[in-house]
Amino acid sequence: MQNDNVKSYLHLHLIVFIWGFTAILGELISLDALPLVWFRMLMAVGFIVLFMFYKKTDLTIPRKTMMVFLFLGLVIALHWLTFFKAIKVSNVSVTLACLSTGAFFTSFLEPILYKRKVIWYEVFFGLLVVGGLYIIFNFEGDYYLGIILALTSAFLSALFSVINGKYAKMYDSTVISFYELSGGVLCFSVYLLLTNSFSKEFFILQPSDWLYLIILSSICTAYAFIASVKVMKFISPYTVMLTINLEPIYGIILALLIFKDKEKMSPEFYLGAIIILLTVVLNGIIKYRLKNKRD
Repeated sequence: MQNDNVKSYLHLHLIVFIWGFTAILGELISLDALPLVWFRMLMAVGFIVLFMFYKKTDLTIPRKTMMVFLFLGLVIALHWLTFFKAIKVSNVSVTLACLSTGAFFTSFLEPILYKRKVIWYEVFFGLLVVGGLYIIFNFEGDYYLGIILALTSAFLSALFSVINGKYAKMYDSTVISFYELSGGVLCFSVYLLLTNSFSKEFFILQPSDWLYLIILSSICTAYAFIASVKVMKFISPYTVMLTINLEPIYGIILALLIFKDKEKMSPEFYLGAIIILLTVVLNGIIKYRLKNKRD
């Protein structure tokens, strides 16, 4: 059992590293954000279908639940759209730093959607995050559009997580991901059809784009999602939470190594980013300790 825990922990770090690499692929792919997300989701659905066929997965779920999953598919699609758009108009470092605020959007969405009391330390940490964002806005004003898009992406990610959380315990993760990704593809396809965006040129991609999209949809989307659920059988939610917070750190380091000068930011930016990341980690530590006391 101990050996399984160690393997799962190392596996989780690999998954988080892969998630951090997603932003790098978003920068490398020449497509605009909308077609990028559409191709990503469509291809990921294809890989998941192959996996379900191999596992002989039953897709039967209540119609009402299916509609919820399709709606959540639109939410996650818009999250990815604003995420990649933020990268295109700013850079990887700015996007990932602002995306770290997702945990605090979650802290405020949960009381609203599930009618629980607002916790004082979450408000305090929320103010610290605002302080970190203020520093980034103040010294990286040229990237204001990217910051706003990244914050919108963080909010959509939090909304998705809060609603999706209760369903994740009730249904198979592969089934959930199939319907949600299909919902995103369906909604974006309707929009692209209505705007006459589907054309011959839409489907003509550079060879490098096809390669990056295959990696993005298979490894960074289909594989990472299914694998992350599996490792949770051996690792505590606290360890998972702390490890996932390394995603922006991995991503920013990778961006500096790959894109070099394009990703170099002011010292004040890194100060603001560190404030946000440390606040997220401290929030998780306090939640874990308070939970242990109650148990």
